[in-house]
Amino acid sequence: MTKNSLEILPPPNEACAGIVDTRISAMYQVLPPVAVTEKYPATEFTEELVAKTRGEIHNILNGDDDRLIVITGPCSIHDPAAAMDYATRLLALRRKFEKELVVIMRVYFEKPRTTVGWKGLINDPGLDDSHDINRGLRIGRKLLRDINSMGMPAATEFLDPITVQYIDDFISWGAIGARTTESQLHRQLASGLSCPVGFKNATDGSVKIAVDATIAAEHEHTFMSVTKMGHVAIVHTKGNDDCHVILRGGKEPNYSHDDVEAACAELKKGGIKEMVMIDASHSNSHKQFKRQIEVTNDVACQIAAGDKRIFGIMLESNIVEGRQDLCADLSKLVYGQSITDACINFEDTEMLLERLSEAVIERRKKNA
Repeated sequence: MTKNSLEILPPPNEACAGIVDTRISAMYQVLPPVAVTEKYPATEFTEELVAKTRGEIHNILNGDDDRLIVITGPCSIHDPAAAMDYATRLLALRRKFEKELVVIMRVYFEKPRTTVGWKGLINDPGLDDSHDINRGLRIGRKLLRDINSMGMPAATEFLDPITVQYIDDFISWGAIGARTTESQLHRQLASGLSCPVGFKNATDGSVKIAVDATIAAEHEHTFMSVTKMGHVAIVHTKGNDDCHVILRGGKEPNYSHDDVEAACAELKKGGIKEMVMIDASHSNSHKQFKRQIEVTNDVACQIAAGDKRIFGIMLESNIVEGRQDLCADLSKLVYGQSITDACINFEDTEMLLERLSEAVIERRKKNA
């Protein structure tokens, strides 16, 4: 048996030796999605929560619900126990502000890297370069089941198209990151996902790329994927009309009133609903985590002034603010602090949610 708990796959046919898999050092069998989903099945309660939350997002996108969507949580999950702790705390705020906000927990398992680094809980759940992906898939699905079971809906970024089949029934909202928004593979994937999907603008700030992605994902596509049984299949999608654009900044921030105007002009040219979500982190905060407070306050002012085009906001938040480097001695890691991008702490998160709630109340008065 291998460290990944499955037999190593046999080498290629000797006739092909020397021309195929020449840069592959090892290959392991991955558990089929059905083997993981059956171990941690969805329940009637979680299915109802996911369906209800997806419906709420749809209604907000279409102007039938005037609440604000708030996607908040760690940059990426590395400690399931701390993630459950955060979810418990966030659930109290979700209930407190439910008349103004639809709060969804950010539960990201896959971390896109500019060069190299820890790729997330699914890829390396041991945080030790053992890359036991089969274990990571089980841990990830169990965590999503537990978070949904407490009444907290989950959001994630879809990076590896195969991972979707292991977790999609626990996801209420999904994102396609700035590095993959231009990818045809991810646009096709989004066209077949059952949840609403946000496309981030490109890393250089181009909103048109995200608009093009949204248009593409609204259409039908045919491509190769895998089934729940793990078989390669041809998939034909219906298109996803709950896709939208996320403003995350580029060379400069793009969360201001003028930036929203410009983005909505692009959306109008593309024949798309003039609705945007704003990511308070990343380039909008110049990658300075505390500036998420400044960004969110600006967005709240726009909402309070009556702007109905901002339908959601994203925050990178954790129990403890800042970040820490991953070290060999995992016992030295600070509990509840990110090992990837720096996050605001939970106290600041509560303060910002209260500010956003007040802004929604003011917007209702303006538009009454």
